[in-house]
Amino acid sequence: MTSMSDNRNLRAQLETLPTEAFRPDLAGIDRLPTLDIALLMNGEDATVPAAVADQLPQIAAAIDAVAERMAKGGRLIYAGAGTAGRLGVLDASECPPTFNTDPAQVVGLIAGGPGAMVTSVEGAEDSREFARADLDAAGVGAADAVVGISASGRTPYAVGAVEHARALGALTVGLACNPDSALAAAAEHGIEIVVGPELITGSTRLKAGTAQKLVLNMISTITMIRLGKTYGNLMVDVRASNEKLRARSRRIVALATGASDDEIEAALTATDGEVKDAILTILAGVDAAAAARLLAESDGHLRRALARAGR
Repeated sequence: MTSMSDNRNLRAQLETLPTEAFRPDLAGIDRLPTLDIALLMNGEDATVPAAVADQLPQIAAAIDAVAERMAKGGRLIYAGAGTAGRLGVLDASECPPTFNTDPAQVVGLIAGGPGAMVTSVEGAEDSREFARADLDAAGVGAADAVVGISASGRTPYAVGAVEHARALGALTVGLACNPDSALAAAAEHGIEIVVGPELITGSTRLKAGTAQKLVLNMISTITMIRLGKTYGNLMVDVRASNEKLRARSRRIVALATGASDDEIEAALTATDGEVKDAILTILAGVDAAAAARLLAESDGHLRRALARAGR
């Protein structure tokens, strides 16, 4: 059980964090018309991209390091508690349908386990031990990249995950929303998006959550670009698992090749719906087997495969 002195110490720590600061100028927002509150909130949200921009060199360096690990077969693993953990799980879950990754390639770990996605798990975020156990259960090793996520930058689960991952030899990234955070200090790559006090005091699902989502979008998306999962800005590794995505697959092939509908249908049929292979058969004038071979020899990079085919 947490002692009264521990509670006082934690309160004192939180009071020093910009994300926990009280804004006296917003103390009367509950008396304002809804439109005025929405205008205030929108104005606060508009400051987030500039805070992200301040950390772009650090973000880019982290992405290059993550992509290097993944190109050699490593995984990208997010670890966080509460909102931060949910954002990590969300980003990880979007990678298979968007980039046709194996679900095990990008993984989201949340303090308290999967149930914590919808229900708060008491005390889970306060445990470094839970983080170590979750990483060990996932088999984290030196080939992997682990991104700890915490708005405060002090959450024991996120800090513990990064510390344990680093001890295992994994690449580590610490994503926080306060300066001089323990999380950034524990990681090889520290990213601190300083968004300042929230509209609702301490509600870091707001600006801090938005900042974390923007950075996670960058980490996963740009890593996948580096790994050849796109051709230009086209999702050529998209998994066509429903009618919408099948229609999108046809459109992507059309945009990449300029081919007729009949050519596109024939190419997608011949390549079993593989967009990247279908584009290669059209642009390089090769059959499906040759396209698959060229892509395998090019580590899945369509531009490299086209170059191999003399295109």
